[in-house]
Amino acid sequence: MALNSVTVKVPAKVNLQLSVGPRESDGYHNLVTVFQAVSIFDEVTLTKSHEGSGVTIAVTGDQTHGVPEDGSNLAVKAAQLIAEKFDFSADVHIEVKKSIPVAGGMAGGSADAAATLVGMDALFKLEATREELLALGSELGSDVPFLILGGTAIGTGRGDQLTAALSRGTYHWVFALSTVGLSTPSVYSECDRMRAEREIAAPKVSDALMQALLAANPEAVGDSLVNDLQSAATSLRPALTLILEVGRDYGALGAIVSGSGPTVAFLVADEEAGLDLAVALTASGVVGSVARATGPVPGARVI
Repeated sequence: MALNSVTVKVPAKVNLQLSVGPRESDGYHNLVTVFQAVSIFDEVTLTKSHEGSGVTIAVTGDQTHGVPEDGSNLAVKAAQLIAEKFDFSADVHIEVKKSIPVAGGMAGGSADAAATLVGMDALFKLEATREELLALGSELGSDVPFLILGGTAIGTGRGDQLTAALSRGTYHWVFALSTVGLSTPSVYSECDRMRAEREIAAPKVSDALMQALLAANPEAVGDSLVNDLQSAATSLRPALTLILEVGRDYGALGAIVSGSGPTVAFLVADEEAGLDLAVALTASGVVGSVARATGPVPGARVI
């Protein structure tokens, strides 16, 4: 029987390490990052529509503010790109049910693009290889390939050249979410401004972090969290410094701005510690809302 609709579940990401090289002549930066996929999910449903209708999109859920419902949405671009690559007309309606924060440094837009690629492949029986999907993902954005893959991985280049990281154990996270997003380009610009007078070395993977992940040692992972964009994000949004302090004061094993922010990620010892920290952060009045999650989890999957 011909498939008429598929639904794909796709996770958010947190960067355990985000090391940013000097600004290149093309305006981009070489990165070394360690991604972990975490259990906050968007659900993307793709439904075939009548011939000539093109790609349409609707966004629902509790994280929809500022998400475009037109051709500028990365999910729409993903559907158009894979149709172009496999030479068929993409007449499809995309429904995104969002739980991943918008402009929060957790790759919500990239997640929806990853889900759309995986969903289009299933819906139209394209039988694309994993490599083909990852290559299409990297054309759309540097976080997209990781959200197809999931788990824990090292990203180099723009963050889109991936190798799986050896990681054991389950990690418990508490995320302090802001009501207003931060633009990734503005955070990179601020990072460049703050580092203008310094010689910036080429980034490399943190050995301490790799060993901690392999040993399933959350305390050591917490000690090894690093984000070169954190000082830029806190410069643009000074309240983040207070949120980081509150989390540390309440016993987080590690505290880090996720990606370009403004979401702040706290690594905690276990589920109970996560509940305690979530309650303390909410009571402190310094955060918009709080989410708890575990990682690593798989990437985009048809459900």
